[in-house]
Amino acid sequence: MLGRPLRVSQATWSAPLTSRLLVEAGYGGIYFGVGNFERTPNPTRDLIRVVEQCASGCAANGNIPGLVYRSQDFSRAYTGAYMWKGSVSYVTGTHNLKVGYQHMFMTDDRTWMTNNQNLTYRVSNGIPNQLTESISPWENDTRVAWDALFAQEQWTRGRLTLQGAVRFDRAYSWFPRQQEGPSRFLPTPIVVPETPGVDSYKDITPRMGAAYDLFGTGRTALKGHLGKYLDGAGASGNYANTNPTLRMPQTTSTFGTPGVTRAWTDANSNHVPDCDLSNPQAHDLQSTGGDLCGVVSNTSFGKNVLTNNFDSRTLNGWGVRPSDWSLGVSIEQQIFSRASLELAYNRRWYHGFFVADNLLVQPSDLTPFSVVAPRDPRLPGGGGYTISGLYDVVPDKSGQVSNLVTNADQSGRWTQYFNGIDLGVHVRASSGLTLYGGTSTGQTVSDNCDVRTRLPELATTTTGTSAFGPGLMGSSVTPLSPYCHVASGFLTQFKGLGSYLVPRVDVQLSAAYQSKPGALLAADYAVPNSAVAPSLGRNLSGNAPNVTVNLVEPGTLYGDRVNELDIRVAKILRYRRTRTMLALDMYNTLNSSAVLAYNTAFVPGGTWLQPTTIMTPRFLRLTVEIDF
Repeated sequence: MLGRPLRVSQATWSAPLTSRLLVEAGYGGIYFGVGNFERTPNPTRDLIRVVEQCASGCAANGNIPGLVYRSQDFSRAYTGAYMWKGSVSYVTGTHNLKVGYQHMFMTDDRTWMTNNQNLTYRVSNGIPNQLTESISPWENDTRVAWDALFAQEQWTRGRLTLQGAVRFDRAYSWFPRQQEGPSRFLPTPIVVPETPGVDSYKDITPRMGAAYDLFGTGRTALKGHLGKYLDGAGASGNYANTNPTLRMPQTTSTFGTPGVTRAWTDANSNHVPDCDLSNPQAHDLQSTGGDLCGVVSNTSFGKNVLTNNFDSRTLNGWGVRPSDWSLGVSIEQQIFSRASLELAYNRRWYHGFFVADNLLVQPSDLTPFSVVAPRDPRLPGGGGYTISGLYDVVPDKSGQVSNLVTNADQSGRWTQYFNGIDLGVHVRASSGLTLYGGTSTGQTVSDNCDVRTRLPELATTTTGTSAFGPGLMGSSVTPLSPYCHVASGFLTQFKGLGSYLVPRVDVQLSAAYQSKPGALLAADYAVPNSAVAPSLGRNLSGNAPNVTVNLVEPGTLYGDRVNELDIRVAKILRYRRTRTMLALDMYNTLNSSAVLAYNTAFVPGGTWLQPTTIMTPRFLRLTVEIDF
């Protein structure tokens, strides 16, 4: 959520030097606080945070699945963005030429904090099974900038209109001096000097389009476009992840207090980890009245080393930055006066995926296993099917991490693309009636099976992604994600809107309707060690009590469709040179309770797919707008 302060500044200047020549310049800036700020006062700072893993039948925690209680994790984050731009336009009857320059500078300063004990307990129906050791506070400061030069031209000759543009972009990042610690699990402070990050991505991107009056009657038009688009530069992806403070040993969070997890058996049932938490290795103190604690998930935690390193080829050069190409062709036909029908085909294909290869773990260090889905009528086919292609690292490699981020192309073939068909109708009647409606049907396909075959040891769900997201739903390359080829199926959405201005009384009636596919569903099942061991041939490494596996192939199961109708009634009042609009908006007019998000934690006979978020109930808004 936004916090204080919030500062916005803006300035623009333009000068029409001649009837054809226009010069423009501008500046805009914003600075604000954002994040989960600490509650004031915060009496829970000395309490240890507890997370409930139980998803059903959680009697020990009031039957509330996924309950988080006792203490708050919080942050202080301040972000700024400042842009300068300038352009020159030359416009004639048949040519429209524009050239310009843009510069953006961004700041992002974040401090992450947890409770004073620097610990989080995970329990299953009140019984501890894992703990998290964190370093708090933890500082991440990032600076990002980019420059761009562009030129665009539109040229009309007869029935043909051509558009063309070319743009040069340079994007880069760096990090000011930062200090981490001292704290409980980092007693010796770490000071990081100013460090470069991405230095720098350089790209030349073309865009072009054409429109042709097919019969010269102005009733039928053929249109097409082709262009390359770059992933935005900001405090995310490689621009931020190259920050040394985000590359130090940890496994719990990229943006947050860094930490490691370890299995915990509370042998004496006192809900206190009676282990030597300064010892990262597994140790058993049950014989002396203590507990059993497993090896930490990263044995270099708390040391001044980097476990996430970057191949220099991922941080600079031409054509390295994630991008996508967009191709579209369409035909538009006038069906009667002021009404047209348009049919379009669109395709997008993506480039610039990255993978993080753990150099300390080889494919031979992973043991394959499979799990059997429980019998449950809600699962596909009633359950009982086998999910193969899962891996667990051998015990002597557990917690050993030294990742190298490289371009995915160096590890295999990774593809992602979208194909879609759009159909739209436009009506703008002289009577004051305006209608628009259309459908969009498309499918997204992602395939990284080649990468997963060569590098099954890729070990976190944040790897194998481009800045556009993790390939596609559930297709990140991980030992526990066997779904390396994911197709969404052809999904259709409909959107329509209409408005009518009642003559003489100046009353505007309008409505908007949309129908879109439901949420993508998953069945995340915490498979107990006892169910894994027969297939694995041993217990899970690190004394892990369970492992989470999605029992449903991504892209095959969706929630109910989401339909929404909004309406507006507006009255326009005029008095001399003053225009006043009174508007009444009714959102979710039909008071739909469509489900937007579901509980994806699966337990046989439990609350899987129980709604967690529904559409906001019907509400009204009154607006008054005065122009003078």
